[in-house]
Amino acid sequence: MQKNEKTMNPLGYYPIPRLLVTFAIPSVISMLVNAVYNIVDQIFIGQGIGYLGNAATTVSFPIVTIILSIGTLLGAGGSSYAAIKLGEKKEEEATKTLCNVFILLVIAGILITSFGLLFLDPILNIFGATPKNMEYSRIYASIILLGAPFNLVGIGLSNMARCDGAPKLAMYSMLAGAILNTILDPIYIFVFHWGVAGAAIATITSQLISTIILVSYFLKHGNMRFQKRWFKIDLNTCRKVFSLGVSSCIIQISATLMQIVMNNSLVHYGALSSVGGDVALSAMGIVSKVSMIITSICIGIGIGAQPILGFNRGAKKPERILKTYTIAASFASVVSCIGLALCFLFPEQILMVFGTQDAKFNEFAKQCMQIYMLGIFTAGFQITATSYFQATGQPLKASILSMLRQLILLIPCILILPKFLGLNGILYAGPIADITSGIVVSIFMVKELKKLKHQISLQEA
Repeated sequence: MQKNEKTMNPLGYYPIPRLLVTFAIPSVISMLVNAVYNIVDQIFIGQGIGYLGNAATTVSFPIVTIILSIGTLLGAGGSSYAAIKLGEKKEEEATKTLCNVFILLVIAGILITSFGLLFLDPILNIFGATPKNMEYSRIYASIILLGAPFNLVGIGLSNMARCDGAPKLAMYSMLAGAILNTILDPIYIFVFHWGVAGAAIATITSQLISTIILVSYFLKHGNMRFQKRWFKIDLNTCRKVFSLGVSSCIIQISATLMQIVMNNSLVHYGALSSVGGDVALSAMGIVSKVSMIITSICIGIGIGAQPILGFNRGAKKPERILKTYTIAASFASVVSCIGLALCFLFPEQILMVFGTQDAKFNEFAKQCMQIYMLGIFTAGFQITATSYFQATGQPLKASILSMLRQLILLIPCILILPKFLGLNGILYAGPIADITSGIVVSIFMVKELKKLKHQISLQEA
């Protein structure tokens, strides 16, 4: 029986640490690369244009997270559903899922581009644009929107590639794009003098390259491959994809709403303080990018664990599910704790990467990093808990936990605390939301781990 199992899928029998390393490292790199697209832009824009250029990328960033939310909804949902079907030995259902996910990604990309360009100025005003940074924001955002279809397909198919047993391909495709972006950014900004437009063009060019690599894989080399007969919308498959991917989508949508509220609050309360609205917006934008690096690593660990969790859920192996979650959560927690230490001990050195600014900017940015990031140590086990519930077919719990930190806790804190503490209230909102949500997630997971241990004891009896 074991020999036959080994010929079918290593997710059911390989040692868990080995599987996690195999799947998580490429996933972490892919997530970091996705973050690097925007961070590299911000670094070179900060060096070449200054804080108003960085403020423009902060204003435009909700557009990026909207694109990421849709790509994650379809990609994470599709990969989770396909992994369960592979665990149930239903390969045709997994292939049909791939084709449906691709169709939905293309449609969503076209709709986002069309709607975004049609209502660009009102959207940017909602996202916190000021008269000083509006022109920069308009240029950067319009080009990013033009690349939305390629970006969406790349995000979605990289998730499907990991589920297909090709995590390294997902990593290489994203890495190729990131390297190209890093090369093109300084050329377009400093040599061609294209400013924020050059940074945005470099980004969408790089995303196109990543997408071409992934599409080619599923055309010629994938275990799941594009098949003409499955290129039609299957409502049941789409429903399953949406239900399993909605928690990941909610994380990004919550991040988008949080960014909108945050940007407008920073502009308003920054203008009432000695800091100024544009300085506050730009400084918090940098801190948010640093936070993104830490959480991207944790998300990558969670994504890497999902195929293992999903397959073994389908194969009814609770002992492997328990071990996978425990190791993944431990690794992610270590990462988030190291991230906190670096932000608290070396804020000036981190800020210098994004360009040298005046003393007022540097002082507020350091304050942002040391206060707002104080609860980041809880991110690791929170993110892996959401990935666990998503991968094991528990979308309601995953959705609740996805909304908890940003939508239910952080946004109200950002709206309420500044009324009493001014601009500093926005900074203290971060650790309050992080630590409170961490306590709630712990309660959920303690109950879940007890249930897994009970299932294991029943199988051993």
